[in-house]
Amino acid sequence: MARRALHPFRRRVRAAVEDMPEVEISEAGNIRSLHLGSETIQSSMDMDEPAELVLSYSRAMMAFLLWNDDPRHILQIGLGGGSFARFIDEYLPDAVSVAVDINPQVIAVARAFFKLPEEGDFFEIIEADGADYVKIFRGSTDAILVDGFDGLQIVDELTTEDFFEDCKRALSPHGVFVTNWWSGDKRYHSFVERLLTVFEGRVLELPSASHGNVAVMAFRQSPTLTQWEALKERADRMECRFGLEFGDFVQRLKQTNQSTAGHLLI
Repeated sequence: MARRALHPFRRRVRAAVEDMPEVEISEAGNIRSLHLGSETIQSSMDMDEPAELVLSYSRAMMAFLLWNDDPRHILQIGLGGGSFARFIDEYLPDAVSVAVDINPQVIAVARAFFKLPEEGDFFEIIEADGADYVKIFRGSTDAILVDGFDGLQIVDELTTEDFFEDCKRALSPHGVFVTNWWSGDKRYHSFVERLLTVFEGRVLELPSASHGNVAVMAFRQSPTLTQWEALKERADRMECRFGLEFGDFVQRLKQTNQSTAGHLLI
């Protein structure tokens, strides 16, 4: 099936380059990682298997596929080292993927050192403020993946109710908003409360396997697949297709979110 045409957008909305964190690269064995102004790893790539998601938080963010395994359009806010771009190119070949990043150095480093997919009809990188760029969409993107870090903390502009409202408007009827937050951030619960307000309670938290990261998902509409047995069966099938631990995702969703013996409550 033909992919949706990329949306033309060339506005530059960003702070001065000198105000942005410095981008650094490290390597350990066959793993290459990107850092933003600190030793904290923001993104990692297996040089032998570039499409694989190395970091547990990035794998957890793909749990949204349990409810939509055939998205037509995916918007990424925060390119990093391009982990999602490579995964989407390999495992979701019919999806149009647009990655937005405000930092031109991140874009340059990702292009040079992180084996990004070819840019063209199927994949595009936009240098812009993601909180501004998302406003051009109206019910037309199936997934929004947000991973915005300024070198010190989660970017404030990507945690406001106004931003969440813009993302909700951007999503297709069955679209999902997914963001990476750190549970140790003292602002974490206020972030979740804002998201619950905007998405009328349709929010799930999926802790990653390590480091305190949480993939937080918010749904434009309530998903129909909520039965645990059905979710487990679907997870088994998807593990073979995507090479991700969907069975573990379902278990952690059950442990973390409101549920009954038979259903996940969303």
